[in-house]
Amino acid sequence: MQAITSQCPEWIYPFTGLTPRQFKRVVAVVRRRGGPVIADRRPGRQWTLVLADRVLLLAVYYRTNLNMRQVALLFGVSTTAAHRIIDRLAPLLDTEPVRRMGPDEICIVDGTLVPVHDRRMAASSKNYRHSVNLQVLIHADKRLVLAVGEPMPGNRNDCTAYAESGIAATAGRATVVADGGYQGTNCVMPHRRRAGQDRLEGWKEDHNASHRRVRARVEHVFARMKNWKILRDCRRKGRGVYWAAAGIARFHNLALAG
Repeated sequence: MQAITSQCPEWIYPFTGLTPRQFKRVVAVVRRRGGPVIADRRPGRQWTLVLADRVLLLAVYYRTNLNMRQVALLFGVSTTAAHRIIDRLAPLLDTEPVRRMGPDEICIVDGTLVPVHDRRMAASSKNYRHSVNLQVLIHADKRLVLAVGEPMPGNRNDCTAYAESGIAATAGRATVVADGGYQGTNCVMPHRRRAGQDRLEGWKEDHNASHRRVRARVEHVFARMKNWKILRDCRRKGRGVYWAAAGIARFHNLALAG
């Protein structure tokens, strides 16, 4: 069986959603952040795969959620080597720090449940699985992912996870649109009926309809991100689910920005 390689451009788009030119930009980011280094700058055996192939291996793992033995077979390396490549490169695909935003900029935030196998950071959630709550902040106009929050146990409600995951600090002074689950925050939420009120005033209904159309953009982002199957059942331990979501966000942003 022929091994997957970045030298064949037809392999790149199905597993990254990027053109070969965009994929080279990802490889450049990884190289700039120390991707060629073996491990912690200690001497050791050189990598079997070139850097571009190692980045592609990571993308294949995120996209398909195959186990290490299967991914290693696709690239013609050992299971141990595949594991080392993923552990080494995953943190290097983290999203860029967000500049300080003013109140005129509009963002959208929402949380999604990601099932994980690491019970130390997960909790039984409303999806009937042990999951983490991942908060994601996107730009309302550009629809780019600005930040992924630290994973919170899946039984945390969104208003708590919003503050504790670091997303509230990242949003800063920006105007943040959210659903009704963000009570007690400074987010812009839909109007709700008061006790004993049969229906909202007409202008509030119109405002809620506009709010739903805007907030739907973050749901579309979640749908695209969850095409990467690792976000449907993550076997990574510790911060592995965060690194996966951050790396997928980078692929998503590059594909969207062109």
